[in-house]
Amino acid sequence: MGLKAGIVGLPNVGKSTLFNALTSAKAEAANYPFCTIDPNVGVVTVPDERLEMISKFVKPQKQVPTVMEFVDIAGLVAGASKGEGLGNQFLANIRETDAIIHVVRCFEDPNVVHVMGSVDPLRDIGTINTELILADLDSVDKRLKRIEKMAKTTTDVNLRAEYSITKKVAEALNRGEPARSVVPDETEAPFMKDLHLLTTKPVLYACNVAESEYTSEKSERVKLVEELAKSENNQCISICSSIEAEISQLPEGDRAEFLESLGMKEAGLNRLIRESYSLLNLVTYFTAGEKEVRAWTIRRGTKGPQAAAVIHTDFERGYIRAETYHCTDLFELKSESAIKEGGRYRSEGKEYVVKDGDVLLFRFNV
Repeated sequence: MGLKAGIVGLPNVGKSTLFNALTSAKAEAANYPFCTIDPNVGVVTVPDERLEMISKFVKPQKQVPTVMEFVDIAGLVAGASKGEGLGNQFLANIRETDAIIHVVRCFEDPNVVHVMGSVDPLRDIGTINTELILADLDSVDKRLKRIEKMAKTTTDVNLRAEYSITKKVAEALNRGEPARSVVPDETEAPFMKDLHLLTTKPVLYACNVAESEYTSEKSERVKLVEELAKSENNQCISICSSIEAEISQLPEGDRAEFLESLGMKEAGLNRLIRESYSLLNLVTYFTAGEKEVRAWTIRRGTKGPQAAAVIHTDFERGYIRAETYHCTDLFELKSESAIKEGGRYRSEGKEYVVKDGDVLLFRFNV
């Protein structure tokens, strides 16, 4: 689906180290600001044990997981909305993403300079959020000036709706609140989307902690970020980018033993990927046959024809029905024939909303 999550934060908080671990890429990681000037883009597989479990019963020739993109964006600084620190370019890169992974430094390290002189996660978050709000406010103010006079005299309902939501967003931004805090009505929603604002994007805070804190009790800094995330209706996880980088460099066969030595069941990056997937309101359905078992990404609430279009647009155009069962039916009954005998194999029409974990066979005619 081409969905992207942008990794943002102040310089020297661990963004590029985290990105390298995520994608096994080699984005430059260095102890100075702006070492990442062009955004680095990496495609990562979404960990999903259901793909392996389905394959045990279907026995395909290959498995194909679903993927998403992560974009490593250079560090923002105070004044970015006015162009400081190459801010305009970086803000444009954020604008092209669907969600924001905000890496927040929660660790002390005298060898890694903090650009603001001390470690204070709430202050750092406030700095980034302020720059995003200011950038949005500049964009919204320009639009308001363009349409305000016409909107006050017109009978055009669309123009009035555009002005209404633009004004509401401007008022929220002037209060220091993100655009996502404004809930548009049905007539305003399309114009809200057309604003393409940075602060409408969902946010996942990734608290980058020290190795000594990763597997211990949460620090007060992490707790503060969690409280903030909850108040914003956003998500928060803890991660240690240095440990994750070390795990990513190990041979696959050695990772489980290393994780066990740390008291971890899985790499923190798996949680980050899954949380990012959830942040974008995505779900996975599967197709399963002798040639391949494959995972497909759709937005939650997608109906059958639109889910089929992810495979090929002809599937949507000639959509007849979807033959389906849930993967848990396969795990319980062990075979498709047993699912049919048990009455759990269904035929669904065009209004069927595809569920996370559905196994689908599309019938179409073009």
